[in-house]
Amino acid sequence: MKPLLLIILLVFWWIPAQAAIEAYEFDSPEMEADYNQLVNELRCLVCQNQNLAGSDADLAQDLRRETYEMLQQGKSQQEVIDFMVARYGDFVLYRPQFKSSTYLLWLGPFLLLMLVLFIVIRRLRAARKPVEVDAAALDNARHLLEDSEPKS
Repeated sequence: MKPLLLIILLVFWWIPAQAAIEAYEFDSPEMEADYNQLVNELRCLVCQNQNLAGSDADLAQDLRRETYEMLQQGKSQQEVIDFMVARYGDFVLYRPQFKSSTYLLWLGPFLLLMLVLFIVIRRLRAARKPVEVDAAALDNARHLLEDSEPKS
């Protein structure tokens, strides 16, 4: 029983040791701020709804390392972003640039909202419109009701 317990303890001790903690040293606080801003603005391509800072995916780790190395080489934030967009497309950005290929992405929600409002307003107006009653048909219905009433 003791060997089994020892194996279980070793396995649980070994698994957390496999999780790598990235510790980068920066030349200046400004470079560290640039790095933190970039990894919070760039999207993990594997997780799709997480930024690089919050993702544990292997690709996110590679992109964080690439970002760090580019900043160490003296590249600006915009140069890092341009590199990532050139390599992975606009999807890597949480806030893609406003350009012809992203018009629908930026304007789509507003266009959809306008369409829904248009439909709702038309239906409300149609519901409020008074119903036109044919006077001759109404008189005919009254005569039929009067004729069918039992006489006492």
